[in-house]
Amino acid sequence: MTKKLFIEGMSCGHCANHVETALKEVGGVKSAKVDLAGKFAIVELAHEVGAEKMKAAVADAGYEVTRIE
Repeated sequence: MTKKLFIEGMSCGHCANHVETALKEVGGVKSAKVDLAGKFAIVELAHEVGAEKMKAAVADAGYEVTRIE
């Protein structure tokens, strides 16, 4: 299962790495890859993970998830 998270507040590669690291620490996340230019992250899940958990991880890193597809 793959989710696309649209994220605001990222402005550099360090920001993207910070978001990737935060998402990878969420239980059930197999991988996370941020597209800085597109302002989104593609997250591959091992099993269903609540949207709020992913949003909270991104918020704790200092950014905001605006939409999840």
